[in-house]
Amino acid sequence: MTETPYRPHTGRPHVVIVGAGFGGLFAAKKLKDENVDVTLIDRTNHHLFQPLLYQVATGILSSGEIAPPTRQIFDGVQNVRVVKGDVTDIDVEAQTVTSKLGDRVQDWEYDYLLVAAGAGQGYFGNDHFAKYAPGMKTIDDALEIRSRIIASFEHAEVANDPAERERLLTFVVVGAGPTGVELAGQLAELANRTLTSSYRSYNPHAARVILLDGAPQVLPPFGKRLGRNAQKQLEKLGVNVKLNAMVTDVNEHGVTYKNAKDGTVETIPSYCKIWSAGVSASPLGKIIADQCGVECDRAGRVQVNPDLTVGEHKNVFVVGDMMALDGLPGVAQVAIQGGEYAAELIKAETEDGEVEENPTREPFDYFDKGSMATVSRFSAVVKMGKVEVTGFLGWFLWLAVHLMFLVGFRNRLVSVISWGLNVLTRDRYQLASTRQQMYARTAIDRLVELTGDDTGIRDKKNAGEIEGGDK
Repeated sequence: MTETPYRPHTGRPHVVIVGAGFGGLFAAKKLKDENVDVTLIDRTNHHLFQPLLYQVATGILSSGEIAPPTRQIFDGVQNVRVVKGDVTDIDVEAQTVTSKLGDRVQDWEYDYLLVAAGAGQGYFGNDHFAKYAPGMKTIDDALEIRSRIIASFEHAEVANDPAERERLLTFVVVGAGPTGVELAGQLAELANRTLTSSYRSYNPHAARVILLDGAPQVLPPFGKRLGRNAQKQLEKLGVNVKLNAMVTDVNEHGVTYKNAKDGTVETIPSYCKIWSAGVSASPLGKIIADQCGVECDRAGRVQVNPDLTVGEHKNVFVVGDMMALDGLPGVAQVAIQGGEYAAELIKAETEDGEVEENPTREPFDYFDKGSMATVSRFSAVVKMGKVEVTGFLGWFLWLAVHLMFLVGFRNRLVSVISWGLNVLTRDRYQLASTRQQMYARTAIDRLVELTGDDTGIRDKKNAGEIEGGDK
């Protein structure tokens, strides 16, 4: 740790925000030009619009459309400083945050702390599945999945064994939540529409997309009617939906699952496996919870007070996927509203340039604006309270809402053009894939195992020996 924690020299209250996702970004925007100094720390240099990651993975959008640079978002905002780095420690008694970028370590002293570091993919205690079935939480994940999808079709083009070709053309998606449903639908459209005449030794229509979930229905939070509608639309696209299917093993060769109804076990040979079945909150949650004397739930989310603070520490807020409060789901709207709520409290308590002592706060009141998932072109399901919308109208609402929350005019314009082209033509223009995209994650994991260090990978003499994952 550095000897003297940094804080701005303005004398104003210092707000440190960890994470530039929905919660952190909207909180920082609310504090723009207020009587505070804001330091926004994130391990990446961009704000990720995570709900559209599957469109990067399936070649509809490029990563730039859904991941604008955070610095550009706050360019010219004098009271917001953007810092890249991994937050490695938080000390709630000393009121400091420690971040690391390469070998540079910096401590940040805060008056208010807002932690919105999000969640990673959860494998329900089977983290070894990740080697063969990547999740989809980051740009790197989406690019890796795209490379695996394209590699499946390319390997099938030169495969001579019919059984091996069938394995290569079998795509298994684990998890029938919104991400899994949207991804399965796009995989089916990719095989049956985009690539229909692109290969010579086989017909891409032979590709199988299998969607597995341990629940008895698709999209459980949407209710039975919308779940049935989504399943029906998927099956029209050719997706094989297997429910009550508890995955017991994932390896290089395929996926094994157990039928929860009759106990039978089946293995599906598959080259490309994708995991979208669970989440695991940032480990920063446990660091905070242990110091504040509160519990984390099974997903690592921190039990927060009604004002989104933790324990007795009224200047420490946890929002978004990291918080556990009244069963609120880990969706963008919860993070956005939580971040804005915390920022409004901070604004009210620092109007005179000082931190108000023992403030009176109204509890966080979440307004559910509804949930939506697109199944394919012209088909989506939308739930807004008791109102349920399907088909083309649902798809149009989905387009409008996602367009509204994309950051930046250019990103909105390019996304509209890309979606329009996807409707009018069968071509997709973002299907480039590289060997590095496919193997980088497992190579870095292997590097950490060998050296305990994930930096300087290009300097390792045996870098060529650390590829892992499917071959």
